[in-house]
Amino acid sequence: MTTEVKRVFSGIQPTGELHLGNYVGALSNWVKMQDEYDETIYCVVDLHAMTVPYDVEEFHAARLQTAKLLLAVGIDPDRSLLYYQSQVPQHAELAWILGTITGIGQLERMTQYKEKADKAGQNLGLFSYPVLMAADILVHRAHAVPVGDDQTQHLELTRDLVERFNHRFGEIFPLPERITPEIGARVMSLQDPTSKMSKSDPNPNSRILLVDDPDVIRKRIKSAVTDSETTVAYDWDRKPGISNLLEIFSFFSGRKIDDLVDEYAEGGYGRFKEAVAEAVIDGLTPIRTRYKQLDDAEVAHIMERGALDARARAERSMVEIRKAVGLAGY
Repeated sequence: MTTEVKRVFSGIQPTGELHLGNYVGALSNWVKMQDEYDETIYCVVDLHAMTVPYDVEEFHAARLQTAKLLLAVGIDPDRSLLYYQSQVPQHAELAWILGTITGIGQLERMTQYKEKADKAGQNLGLFSYPVLMAADILVHRAHAVPVGDDQTQHLELTRDLVERFNHRFGEIFPLPERITPEIGARVMSLQDPTSKMSKSDPNPNSRILLVDDPDVIRKRIKSAVTDSETTVAYDWDRKPGISNLLEIFSFFSGRKIDDLVDEYAEGGYGRFKEAVAEAVIDGLTPIRTRYKQLDDAEVAHIMERGALDARARAERSMVEIRKAVGLAGY
């Protein structure tokens, strides 16, 4: 009797400016999952990034920078499959097949499409984004996918497509489960703790980049919006700014929030913010150091090697998928 290999997949768009929210909410968990799953597959989803207007040169540089940051945070290319989505054409091929069983109404209900279409303008790529995301997951027959709240709708569509495909063409795909970290799934803006930390925020003080220098980190945490009180307490309704900093502090210090509240409840926000800043600096310094050490040519080679492996794996899946839907050659 053989045991089924448990496989996890996740992707990240090439922004080139990964921040604290990306790390706490996603990338740190990617690193942990290398020990928790039989196979981990991580992808720089550059095709997804083309659905909104972009500068070609900046886009090209951002792809490499994102790959470097993934390596810097601890993604091990000898333990995980790491590659650029665009270098594995089977993603797009499967997206077309899945698109033929996807309802227009389902895509129209996607909240993220409505939000982005208002800003970037409607286009087919943006509209069918969730179908390509489903193909990303299913081309590797992943069993689990780490997603934040903003991607929950997309994963639910993927699960729906799996059931629809398997019912019509045979049991091909496993039903992927959602992985959500217990804490820090969504790090909020330092300037507006009711909004998610984002690189698109026009205020750079709203976020901390993974490669920011210690002085920048101290300055941005010091200027983080809190409230007019002086008591440190964990209460998202009354004190969202402090609660956000407590979650960040807990993540980087490895201490429970209750313990941190007990220690820093009194003494003012200044002392508390200094402690938060030092914990973040200690946690990000190894990442920044590793990032600076990585050679661009070396990273390009790693990504090319990953794409070669990913194409071979994806093609094995596509052979069976093509046969199931009637596209196999005879």
